[in-house]
Amino acid sequence: MAGFGPEPETPSAFEVSMKPKKNKFAFACAMLASLTSMLLGYDLGVMSGAIMFIKEDLRISDVQIEIVVGVLNLYCLVGCIVAGKIADWIGRRYTMVLANVIIFVGSLFMGFSVNYAFLMVGRFVAGIGVGFAIMSALLYNAEISPASSRGFLTSFPEVCINVGILLGYVSNYAFSKLPLSIGWRLMLGIGAIPPVFLVFAVLAMPESPRWLVMQGRLGEAKIVLEKTLDTKEEAQLRLNDIKEAAGIPQDCGGDEVVPKKTNGKGVWREFLLHPTPAVKHVLICAVGIHFFQQASGIDAVVLYSPRIFDKAGITSSNDKLLATVAVGFCKTIFIFVATFLLDKVGRRPLLLFSIGGMVASLATLGFSLTIINDSEAKLTWAIALCITTVLAYVAFFAIGMGPITGVYMSEIFPLRLRAQGMSMGAAVNRVTSGVVSMTFISLYNAITIGGAFFLFAGIASVGWVFFYACMPETRGKTLEETEKLFGKLVGWREAARKMKEINSNGTTNGHITLVNT
Repeated sequence: MAGFGPEPETPSAFEVSMKPKKNKFAFACAMLASLTSMLLGYDLGVMSGAIMFIKEDLRISDVQIEIVVGVLNLYCLVGCIVAGKIADWIGRRYTMVLANVIIFVGSLFMGFSVNYAFLMVGRFVAGIGVGFAIMSALLYNAEISPASSRGFLTSFPEVCINVGILLGYVSNYAFSKLPLSIGWRLMLGIGAIPPVFLVFAVLAMPESPRWLVMQGRLGEAKIVLEKTLDTKEEAQLRLNDIKEAAGIPQDCGGDEVVPKKTNGKGVWREFLLHPTPAVKHVLICAVGIHFFQQASGIDAVVLYSPRIFDKAGITSSNDKLLATVAVGFCKTIFIFVATFLLDKVGRRPLLLFSIGGMVASLATLGFSLTIINDSEAKLTWAIALCITTVLAYVAFFAIGMGPITGVYMSEIFPLRLRAQGMSMGAAVNRVTSGVVSMTFISLYNAITIGGAFFLFAGIASVGWVFFYACMPETRGKTLEETEKLFGKLVGWREAARKMKEINSNGTTNGHITLVNT
């Protein structure tokens, strides 16, 4: 494979000109794996409303609020870093089981918190668990998905995160009428229920075929591939690609067990000390997409919606929670729309459209909040504009930037670097999210809340330029084909054009053809 060191080129590409049917078994596996990610969404969403009651009950300061709201992301960072290694060691499936166990314990800690310190311990444990959940779900979905519907299936974790956020908002509203000391504890503690059922659901799934190959369990890997891919021919070609990438001889097949390779050996050295041009390109894209996803302010909106609506002039706690539920509902609806567009429209067009809409929404939100902040009278039109632009912003984010980040990350790393590479990207994501969520109140106190959203709009504008210049399209390509697109940061279009020409010449009359590359 050119540009990725000693790993040889993929021998063949698989093309099907006819639209394949969705694989129901792969769909079911991807959905079960993604449900664990819903717990991250719930923890994020529920805290946005619960913090109003926690502040009153525990009498904590704004700085303590920033810490308890945003620190989950930094704890999640630890989980993401460790999860990459754990997933290579015990497998994707058992990593998801471990994630659910840890989240269960963390949710109980938060639900039974008697003071601020106890609550922080619960946030730490839950943060480690959701870090495991994110990494393992993304890896698993990428590795069991057929190329024809990989965007659809690997976007499931983001869909479930959004469903979790919505459920967190609904939980805020549902328990808000309970006594102060009970309501917020139920909001947080009820998150311990889903992991109990998810553990058994995950154990019913097969292991990732790529992990099985890396363990030398080729017979098992072939069985899983035949169940999850569209045809047996595609399963055989994918198995050959994985064996080639893993450095396993092609004559090793069937039920033959190959000696295991040392997992992760030299990966971090290749990442940080001796990266090839292709690895550098992949790393820049991975870090860039995760940074801009979070630096454009999505967690400021998700975690602090009640405060934003308060600054917009909505004073009733009940109205603020209802408006926040509307935000979660809008975000969830558009993430479902995105799942059907990813494999039809492509990653790049959807991403550029998404972030362009985010820039416009953030700038308009900053304008409306500035007008409200500078006016002594209540401006109904400005309040309506503020609510509308918040909904527009989360809709634009959900239709592209949200799901594409996870999908793209799962596609661009070569097999031997995939687990650690995705954990690095997720770590950047969580650090950036933590910085935004732990400084938002201080930021808007320093430059006004309108100024904060103008800043997010500027960052998103830089992100649009970065995506346009540096990130190639990956729709419809196998994971092994995708690796060939990287090597020239802004010159990738030539490689994409050549690959398109080769594939076009190799596909005729609707028949499946093997194309030597």
